[in-house]
Amino acid sequence: MTIESTRNSMSIRRATQDDVQSLVHFNQQMAWETEQKKLDTAVLNEGVSAVVNYDDRGFYLVAEAHNQVIASLMVTFEWSDWRNGFFWWVQSVYVLPEFRRQGLYQQLYATVQELGANAGAIGFRLYVEKENQVAQKTYQSLGMTVCDYDMYEAMAAGSSAQK
Repeated sequence: MTIESTRNSMSIRRATQDDVQSLVHFNQQMAWETEQKKLDTAVLNEGVSAVVNYDDRGFYLVAEAHNQVIASLMVTFEWSDWRNGFFWWVQSVYVLPEFRRQGLYQQLYATVQELGANAGAIGFRLYVEKENQVAQKTYQSLGMTVCDYDMYEAMAAGSSAQK
């Protein structure tokens, strides 16, 4: 899949193996900024690489300006038997601090919506920390609404995944 969207010398494209280190760094920064969590670099590197290398796990989009990755997000897929289609989940959103509040997420999300429409996605979902009011306002401004669901999780026995 080739994605090229250019606006004011900024382009959006699908991430490649060359972007893994930027994506690992962005995920570590996002986890610290939003939850004060320190992620294991080795585990994260393997997880990001798995998404980049295996299309069935999802994909990352990156925004790039002047040969520097400045923002990214990941898309994963959830099958809905009730609706007979895939929801696309937007995850791991990160924009470098100096590029925030300039519409980068809006452009990334518009690209996700276009790709999803072309692929037959039935909707788009994401989760956000309850305290992250800035992100919530951004998502609402783009037409997303709060769902009637709470999220629960349990880690599998023996899992090395971090909580």
